Amino acid sequence: MNIQQLEYIVSLDKHRHFLKASEACFITQATLSGMIKKLEEELNVILFDRSKQPVRPTDIGMKIIEQAKIALQETNKIKEIISEETGEVRGDLRIGIIPSLAPYLLPLFIKDFMTNYNEVKLVINELTTEKIQEKLKDGSIDVAILAIPLLDKGLKEETLFYEEFYHYGDLNSAAAKKKYIVPEDINTDKLLLLEEGHCLRNQIVNLCELRTKSASDLKIDYQSGSIETLKQMVDLNMGTTILPELTVLALNMEQKSKTSRFVSPYPVREIGLVYYNLFVKKRLVEALKKSILGAIPETMLSKKNIAIIPVKQ
Repeated sequence: MNIQQLEYIVSLDKHRHFLKASEACFITQATLSGMIKKLEEELNVILFDRSKQPVRPTDIGMKIIEQAKIALQETNKIKEIISEETGEVRGDLRIGIIPSLAPYLLPLFIKDFMTNYNEVKLVINELTTEKIQEKLKDGSIDVAILAIPLLDKGLKEETLFYEEFYHYGDLNSAAAKKKYIVPEDINTDKLLLLEEGHCLRNQIVNLCELRTKSASDLKIDYQSGSIETLKQMVDLNMGTTILPELTVLALNMEQKSKTSRFVSPYPVREIGLVYYNLFVKKRLVEALKKSILGAIPETMLSKKNIAIIPVKQ
């Protein structure tokens, strides 16, 4: 048994297809199949049921694959410990980030990060909060940037900044000239939201107190997976929406005239770094944190006059 064989069975479990698993491991299908067969012979067990499509692990195979994942994680930590001790900032950093944050935060710091840490390879995936939690725990990603707190005891969290919420679009007529608004000033019948599964949707529901009403009462018949699509719908006078602060910073002057700020304490979402309890890539995470904080407006780093909107309903 060797490390490569463990990598191969984990890959086959992930892809459930010999060709796809071999391509992910950068080897031929014959090599992957042969190495897994040798491991099965050594262990005297069948790890995969090849009679089914897609290929599936056997009951004993599932147990061995889970142990293989742990073994691979522990093996990788040996290299990471050496990097920590030598003070090097190098290696791969796999990042998960929520879609409502990625297009607006990444451009602020990514170029400087790659310039300052040119021996680091970033692998970035846009994922929902639920998927991020799963992938952190199974070792598929190293660290995540998302809205917190998650209230997940298996994960560690570090606050980065606070992103204020703004209303975008026309308000109720009585609130049109207000300098600061309250949730009651929003015409919820025209409010456009992200689709189910996005944490930002849940926060907006909480902010606007929509949870006390039924979907039929709200007349919300359009949902999107993209903030950019929601903005375009508002620009076409098809409704209104709620935007987080980094999105607002990217608006042009005409679009900014359509934004309204809420009264103090200003509603915000807390953005943080999240990683698994046993995570050891401390220098890489610190480098990431330093780059993000250096790119964020100073006003977003303060806790003054804010009210954090919960991630979940």
